[in-house]
Amino acid sequence: MTFAILGMLALVVARVEQLTVHQAEGEVVVHDGDTVTLAGEQIRLAGIDAPEYAQLCQLDGDDYACGHRARDVLVELVDKQRVICEGSEHDRYGRLLAVCRAGGVELNHALVEAGWAVAYGRYDDAERAAREARRGMWSGTFERPRDWRDKHSGVSEDHHGGEIAGFRWLREFLRTP
Repeated sequence: MTFAILGMLALVVARVEQLTVHQAEGEVVVHDGDTVTLAGEQIRLAGIDAPEYAQLCQLDGDDYACGHRARDVLVELVDKQRVICEGSEHDRYGRLLAVCRAGGVELNHALVEAGWAVAYGRYDDAERAAREARRGMWSGTFERPRDWRDKHSGVSEDHHGGEIAGFRWLREFLRTP
């Protein structure tokens, strides 16, 4: 009976954690095409996957630094404006998974629509439009960022999912110093 009660409490706490929306606002530091630091918190743009900073893509048979370009596009979209990010989940690295806006533009959607990120659970229509118009990375050839990470680092970062069933609090509780 005790285990059943503890299990129910764990589920309730996990659900409340999932429903808590975290909001950060201010100037950002852009790390790559889908990761920023805002108000001292690392934030991963949810629902997208941009090329890794060191990733190369191909255009007309030549390599180019598409990871650098994706970061540059995010910097241009932010353009020194205040950024507002909202999210309720964290990835396994502790980064807030969020939808971010600058100057009325949703950055996550804009990156996919411009062809500098692929959809990852959201923004499928924006990816389809970018692919059909051959914008950004779609103007040439590229490896999906997840596949590139698998090949080049041996570790595939799962930036997009939250904690399993919202049990981040349990991981934090059990973590040893």
